[in-house]
Amino acid sequence: MTEQPETPESPRRWSRRSFLGSAGVAAGALIAAKGWYWEPLDVRVEELVLPLAKLPPGRELRIVQLSDLHLDHVTSYFEKVAAMANDLKPDLLLLTGDYLEQARNLKGVRQFLTLLKARHGSYAVQGNWEYWARLEGENLRRQFARAEVKLLINERIDLDIQDTPLSILGLDYPSTADNLTALQQHIDPARVNLLLSHVPGFDHDALGSAVDLILCGHTHGGQVRLPLLPPFYLPRFSGRFTSGLFRVGPAATPLYVTRGIGTSVLPVRFLCPPEITLLRLVAA
Repeated sequence: MTEQPETPESPRRWSRRSFLGSAGVAAGALIAAKGWYWEPLDVRVEELVLPLAKLPPGRELRIVQLSDLHLDHVTSYFEKVAAMANDLKPDLLLLTGDYLEQARNLKGVRQFLTLLKARHGSYAVQGNWEYWARLEGENLRRQFARAEVKLLINERIDLDIQDTPLSILGLDYPSTADNLTALQQHIDPARVNLLLSHVPGFDHDALGSAVDLILCGHTHGGQVRLPLLPPFYLPRFSGRFTSGLFRVGPAATPLYVTRGIGTSVLPVRFLCPPEITLLRLVAA
């Protein structure tokens, strides 16, 4: 009888297993690269057009919102963010908190703020990280003033932009109902009234009908997202507000939550790129 030669293991089976394993490793590497190296720097401009009855026909106000810098030091990324924001030619530049990170680099924050330009000035409120860093209050107000940014701590400032009377109300963290009520006591319903709050999850039932728009940050949009799933984590006082436009309170006031431009705890973003917000307020 002729001896049959040994049949080697099927190369097809081995190559398929090898291919699937290699594909898995490659996919993991791509996801890691996207989350850690690419997406945290892939800042986008999100544009929102909002009609307001208080604006005269043909009038448009351009507002740029920045939030949640979590700035360690001014890198080329933050220089790019400032350049992109300035290129949008804003009438107002509004900042909604969390400028600092664990390094408490107030000098770097001030350096970034000096890069920003808006026709009618820059205005800001504080976030929770300013309190955690113990650099909040009058100290921070003085530092921001050196960068020509007005920090609003439960106070209002009145402006006149293109013959349009406008008020900015700065609601300080954590945006309590008492502070909100006090801030609205002398609000003029004839003016365009913009409310800045670092956190979106406050008592909206305390909102009056004279507030036209609320701008918030704090959530980072969830920072790491997966399709069809809710965020893994949202910080306290986020409520149901992850990112984007919502309607809240008795008058269905528009509330916009930005994804912010920085990262917190871990320097990673996934399916949640950083955001510069352009709000175009136009005549209804």
